[in-house]
Amino acid sequence: MNAQQLIALNIRRLRVAKAISQDDLALIAGIERSYAGHLERGTKNPTVKTLEKIAVALSCEISELFAPLPLGTTAIEPLRSGRKTTGT
Repeated sequence: MNAQQLIALNIRRLRVAKAISQDDLALIAGIERSYAGHLERGTKNPTVKTLEKIAVALSCEISELFAPLPLGTTAIEPLRSGRKTTGT
């Protein structure tokens, strides 16, 4: 696995763990939503400044984006699509 793929999986893993949508991550980080998707798929190479924005949006250290994946991690389950229900 190369660094770009590792970063992609870590962004997705951290985002899903915090139950943040790609839209919200992009909004908080000040990047385009489609670009956030490209980063999570590993099809775009982010700058250090973009990684810093993402780390702030995810409330983590930038080093966590480079952390080795937990053992057994092969894929990250997607969040449920659609809007959250308000219970009414």
